[in-house]
Amino acid sequence: MADFSINEMQEMQRKLQDKYKDKWEPVCPEAGKNKLLWMLGEIGEVIDIVKKHGGTKACADEGLRKELVEELADVLMYYNDVLLCYNISGEELKQAYGEKFEKNMKRW
Repeated sequence: MADFSINEMQEMQRKLQDKYKDKWEPVCPEAGKNKLLWMLGEIGEVIDIVKKHGGTKACADEGLRKELVEELADVLMYYNDVLLCYNISGEELKQAYGEKFEKNMKRW
């Protein structure tokens, strides 16, 4: 995988959501806040790794790095669930991201 797009991630999340539709809450705007909270929990796990071991070790140590990347993948999974809950497409996100980038490039 040279590039990994938002659209690819969203498609994978749709498949997961479909597979577990009888076990997980539905992907809808009302569930968005719960997905955000779950994502914050995963961000906390990323922070714990860096806090306990330091950023340099988390990057350099093979086992810690694998754990760090796995937790970041969890963050992205919930992030994509949030996008799905609010029906935000990769194209819409790309446009907003580009606009925000341009705004930030002119900020200081």
